[in-house]
Amino acid sequence: MAGTSKTVSYTENLMKYMKLDQKGSVLAEYIWIDGSNGVRTKTKTLSAPVKSVDELSEWNFDGSSTGQAPGDNSDVYIRPVAIYPDPFRGGDNILVLTETWDPDGTPNKYNYRHEAARLMEANAKHKFWFGLEQEYTLLDEYDWPYGWPRGGFPGPQGPYYCGVGTGKVYCRDIVEAHYKACLYAGIMVSGINAEVMPAQWEFQVGPCEGIQLGDHLWMARFLLHRVAEEFGAKISFAPKPVPGPWNGAGLHTNVSTEEMRKPGGMKHIEAAMKKLEARHEDHIAVYGEGNRERLTGEHETGSIDQFSWAVADRGTSIRIPRQCAKDGCGYFEDRRPASNGDPYQITGIMVETIFGGLPDENLKKADPVE
Repeated sequence: MAGTSKTVSYTENLMKYMKLDQKGSVLAEYIWIDGSNGVRTKTKTLSAPVKSVDELSEWNFDGSSTGQAPGDNSDVYIRPVAIYPDPFRGGDNILVLTETWDPDGTPNKYNYRHEAARLMEANAKHKFWFGLEQEYTLLDEYDWPYGWPRGGFPGPQGPYYCGVGTGKVYCRDIVEAHYKACLYAGIMVSGINAEVMPAQWEFQVGPCEGIQLGDHLWMARFLLHRVAEEFGAKISFAPKPVPGPWNGAGLHTNVSTEEMRKPGGMKHIEAAMKKLEARHEDHIAVYGEGNRERLTGEHETGSIDQFSWAVADRGTSIRIPRQCAKDGCGYFEDRRPASNGDPYQITGIMVETIFGGLPDENLKKADPVE
């Protein structure tokens, strides 16, 4: 396949170069979120290994080429916020997650992390734990689900969920490679499984406290795209990749506060349900694009137009696990977010809805970029 394909990386050929001595230099892969909810990267050479994000400098890029700035004022700055070991280059090389900032010292309009981090910090005493279940679909070179007959369909759903065996799962090699890459990078990935629709998979990130969840999920998405390059597969986070009797793809969001985890925490979970119901439309507005095609009330979803919650019911907006109901404490699962939702927006509005937003007087403009 690699010998003839124009889309698959020639990894075997690359390896002899990857083993070359870097003469003390370190490669830092700066990663940011662009204007279309995707990831972009570019690499900087450092003169020595770094141990802290504080040792890294700001950088910039052409925002007019990523949908983040106009052409006549195109510089957008990227500020490092977290570093991870690089599973592709190994050694002292690192991956650098960054935030995007405009020249006037304000967050770029697609920088959802900044406000989310401030919300998390303001409510740190509640010790929010988040766990997100990222579903995605693997597509072939024709943008059709991997392993499906070209222009046709596989057998009905049923044997594919957590399936084993040829004809039941596709691209397990990509999934396993991604899993290992995440673990090497220190991403808090807690599991994987094949999903209900063939060629659809899921990985789980968390539990993480506060802003760390969004950081780790975005890095896991980057690693997934990067791994898939080497296999010639495309990653789709579309919430309804195939119309018809096929499950969509979500980003189920598990939420817990310290109050919810303590004995008697169910009363705090139920109180949160009332607040979430009151802001249902606000949440839907930031839970991803194309979600109406997914949240139909069928295929393990609730209706996008009506808020609902119940114990152990996957056809509702919010599911409370049966074990949590039995124990009287624990967490709840928001099943509304689409697979392409931004985790910073999702977790940020969750904190805001349950405990309130930031007072206007606390919103301060950052120092201008020099």
